Amino acid sequence: MLKSLLIRNFVLIDNLDIQFDDSFSVISGETGAGKSIILGALGLVLGQRADGKSIKAGADKCTIEAVFDIAKYDLASFFQVNDLEFDPAVCLFRRELYVSGKSRAFVNDSPVSLAIMKELGSYLIDIHSQHQNLLLGDSLFQLRVVDVLADNKRTLQQYRQHFTSYAQMRKSLKEMEEKAAQAKQEEDYIRFQIEQLDEANPQTGEVEELEKEQSLLSHAEEIKSSLFRLHELLNGEESGIVRELKDAISLTASLEHFYPKAKEMEERLRTAYIDLDDLASDAETQQEDIEYNPARMEQVNDRLNLLYSLEQKHRVSSLDELIELHDRYRNQLQEIDSYDEQIAELEQQIAEQYKIVLSIAGKLHEARRKSSELMSRKLVDMVFPLGMPNVRFQVELTTKKEPDANGMDDVRFLFSANKSGILQPVAETASGGEISRLMLCIKAMIAGSTALPSIIFDEVDTGVSGDIAAKMGDIMRDLGQNMQVLAITHLPQIAAKGEVHYYVYKQDMPDSTVTMIKRLDTEERVTEVARMLSGATLTEAAVANARDLLGFKG
Repeated sequence: MLKSLLIRNFVLIDNLDIQFDDSFSVISGETGAGKSIILGALGLVLGQRADGKSIKAGADKCTIEAVFDIAKYDLASFFQVNDLEFDPAVCLFRRELYVSGKSRAFVNDSPVSLAIMKELGSYLIDIHSQHQNLLLGDSLFQLRVVDVLADNKRTLQQYRQHFTSYAQMRKSLKEMEEKAAQAKQEEDYIRFQIEQLDEANPQTGEVEELEKEQSLLSHAEEIKSSLFRLHELLNGEESGIVRELKDAISLTASLEHFYPKAKEMEERLRTAYIDLDDLASDAETQQEDIEYNPARMEQVNDRLNLLYSLEQKHRVSSLDELIELHDRYRNQLQEIDSYDEQIAELEQQIAEQYKIVLSIAGKLHEARRKSSELMSRKLVDMVFPLGMPNVRFQVELTTKKEPDANGMDDVRFLFSANKSGILQPVAETASGGEISRLMLCIKAMIAGSTALPSIIFDEVDTGVSGDIAAKMGDIMRDLGQNMQVLAITHLPQIAAKGEVHYYVYKQDMPDSTVTMIKRLDTEERVTEVARMLSGATLTEAAVANARDLLGFKG
């Protein structure tokens, strides 16, 4: 509910700070006193657009603040989604306008866009006038009314959980089908690449081994010649290191009897002899094994050229990357081959989920059907005494081709003010006054079932008077038992029904005229209702009538 409204430097307002009650309050005042200005200020703080012309002459900026009690509204998720500071009890709206045309909006002192401010405000307050028929003509509002009366909250929550799963499955199916279609286009290409790589069958480390073999084969004659020369140097028949070492061993052995250190020398020479003799033998053996093989050289070169060309074709820098690409192609082909199976499985899941969605949608439809029939009868009964004796009203339910987040039902409120009139959508055929009375009755019907936004009726009583006005006042007063209701009115019959009465007036200041508002006490209420009855000249009869209308309440 709206707890307070602070207005500074807005049009004709210098500084107003209004505290509101949570029941049924009325606002009155002479034409032109500024009631619409206060309403305009409230509209701005709820996100309506404005310009510098709204600022009071001579001021640099205007500020409007509205404090709401939000304890009854489940708004935590809204604040979380929009990254706003959340107080479960109170919410502060602030709007600042500057003569430069700049505007700033805040919720709980956090800067917000007008769109966020407007959306949040829609949960908290509904400003309704006889010219404002958009809400009653809105199909989602109509559906919400039917659901509230049908007590569909839990069923609707259950439905939306399953519908969300269903919608997500369908989205996944569409993505998978698109992916499968794209993959099918690439399937021939992938299969060709796999066949080529399968035929090549690259092996880890193969290039390095082939390059070593290629180097060996290309230098075979040079290697063979060098190994032969090495054997000759070590153990040639005419001269060689091994033969010389054998003579050196004999020499040191002859010295051992009279030179003990010669024994160590002999051992060292024998070790060298053994090593070099073995090395000479290895050189001879390897030299015999080495031979130039043109056929093998061609094979190695062909294999390396194939692997090099595959690396270049697939734009990889190593054989390991080529092998990794080969595996990736295999996985892609396996995934392509499995798409049909995955799609079939998901389609089965969707079909099963669709049955659940339709089943719960059927429960919603049945509850809505019963609620619609009851609402149609009850609303006619409520509107009948409000000057609409021939009214006909019907809630029309039609079935959609496919379910959406709200079920399978489309709702239309059909209306005719005449016995013989054709029932038509309410927003297309009802007058402003008729819509106002319909909206008043609809909100009275659902007020006890859900936390409704505070409602402001802006002169919705235009065109009615007397007993009808009194009955409208009774409905507003009853509505005020469950929610905050404010009515801007010119009718004493409605003003007398309020729990609280505010009076808007103009006051002349030394250099300007400003709009003021005050909360009336008991005697001031009597005087104001008497003025509304008789005009500028108060009569004793008007005062007595006012006391009678008020029932002597404050």
